[in-house]
Amino acid sequence: MTALVPYVTGGISADWTDYLLAYQEAGATAIEIGLPFSDPMLDGVTIQQASDRALSRGATVVSILQDLDRVRGRLRVPLIVMTYANLVFHRTPEGFCRELADAGISGLIVPDLPVDEAKPVARAAAEAGIDLIPLVAPVTPDDRLEQIAALGSGYIYAVSVMGTTGERATLGSSAAGLAARVKAVTDRPVLIGFGVSSPEQAAEAGRAGDGVVVASALMRRVLDGATPAEIRETVAGFAAALEVSADYAYAEVSGDRR
Repeated sequence: MTALVPYVTGGISADWTDYLLAYQEAGATAIEIGLPFSDPMLDGVTIQQASDRALSRGATVVSILQDLDRVRGRLRVPLIVMTYANLVFHRTPEGFCRELADAGISGLIVPDLPVDEAKPVARAAAEAGIDLIPLVAPVTPDDRLEQIAALGSGYIYAVSVMGTTGERATLGSSAAGLAARVKAVTDRPVLIGFGVSSPEQAAEAGRAGDGVVVASALMRRVLDGATPAEIRETVAGFAAALEVSADYAYAEVSGDRR
């Protein structure tokens, strides 16, 4: 079995939490929520536009977590927050991670957090019971790969291509090689993201790793007006291609065997 982690930008629409429920119904293993930021340096045009739309609606860390709190009772799948270091350190790692934990968040991704500066966030996340999920790239050298793989907990996020997020016609050629390199230095699960744009690409990535993250392909549809019901069908297509099972819990993806 492979895992499916679809993404939504928090606050992108008034009914944005309905997309969470749609993802869940479609078979998501976990859901990644982007906290919109004014300078998302790792994100391409689609996620930038999604962040701009959310910010123009007045979305903030507080409002997004409040929205999540209102639907907690209806969500069974774990939630993972993706954001940038500025937002984490502005609120202090301890305060930020406590806020996430209080809102029911299970994991945290901070793509612009270098491994050399990650200890305060890793410590705060661990104390709050949150998985800090590190990223690795195709150009990450082997010695640094080992350092990153030892950071935090949960799965490893393998960036399939060099560059920003965005839809692509084919899966990055470096995805399989990177996943193999990560698996050689850790037994933590490896999820592949960046540019996974179709069920066929997801299936290819799933054969190389332990699952996929799908972001821009979904956010482009949301920006174009797709409803939660329509997005549910899209995500269901990815789930079918990956043969995702409702029995494949987040614990399997995170490596948490507690």
